[in-house]
Amino acid sequence: MSEPARTYNQEHVPRKYVKGRRRVSVYISWSYPGESNRDVTEMDNRYSTMTEVRRVLWPEYESPRFADPLMFQQGIAGSLELFFWAWVRFQQVIQETTGHGVPVFQRVDQAGFRLPLDERVLADADTLLVFGLDHMVTEQEASPEEIGAVRNFLEREGTCLIIGPHHDVGASPEMAERAMEYAHHGDALVPRQQRFGRYTRSLMRGLGIPVENRHGLRPAVMDGSRRIAPLTVMRELDTRGWLEGVTNFNFHQHLPHYAVTDGATEAIHVLARQPIDMSRPHPFTLAGNQEFNALVWMPPSGNRGGDVLVADSTVFSTLFGHDESLERFWKNIATAK
Repeated sequence: MSEPARTYNQEHVPRKYVKGRRRVSVYISWSYPGESNRDVTEMDNRYSTMTEVRRVLWPEYESPRFADPLMFQQGIAGSLELFFWAWVRFQQVIQETTGHGVPVFQRVDQAGFRLPLDERVLADADTLLVFGLDHMVTEQEASPEEIGAVRNFLEREGTCLIIGPHHDVGASPEMAERAMEYAHHGDALVPRQQRFGRYTRSLMRGLGIPVENRHGLRPAVMDGSRRIAPLTVMRELDTRGWLEGVTNFNFHQHLPHYAVTDGATEAIHVLARQPIDMSRPHPFTLAGNQEFNALVWMPPSGNRGGDVLVADSTVFSTLFGHDESLERFWKNIATAK
């Protein structure tokens, strides 16, 4: 069967509210030109080129669809396009579940259209996912107006913000520590320093969400496989059922630890922790940690009628594999009451 026709350069058509059918939207915090135009002679804080991806993962991307320069971009832009490929299944599952399509917005898109996180994105959304995939060096920052718009969005009862700053690898100025981090995750495509999430950090700070993305940690796997080890789930805290029927997320070599920076607050719950691969030392594990926070939840409180979840964008991607457990998590989000 041929693939469906695809469109580009279309303006968003707002979805009508239908009771019981949640409208889900995705907002990517990057500047696409800012990322794709990074100097490829720079060693740190950039995405790989598609040629680098092909070389490291050979022969996985050697079909003409990805290797032919007449078919697929071979620079950094090609790597960015892989993200869009990998979000398609999530979009399909949500549409099948809710009946609504899932628009994907970018802070600055391929054509240079800049879209702040405002009512154009928020007005027809019940659940908003913000993927923090901007390198810090591109200086994406949430403005006071954007913070105010998201705060107003969350005042609407039944809304949900899912925010996912990506990993923060190589934050230490010590080269030996960066080398240890690199050896721990083992991904040749990730430089010794790759720091993501300035936009989402500023948004969380403005909204009073006491969480910070730290490190890039390699999860443990089941013996003799590359299947990710099960999550440690605090089911007694999961009163909304976000993780009902969910045992695991998907494997990725470098996942962020979502550190709760205000340990005194009772307004935030760590719902799931991911066991770490302890065979490869990391400063975080040498400090005595064997798991990292993979899912954090702030229930509605005060004027905020909506939920806040903190989860990495990788959880919504098939680039690194997916299974029934992951799709169940997506459906739980789509059907949240």
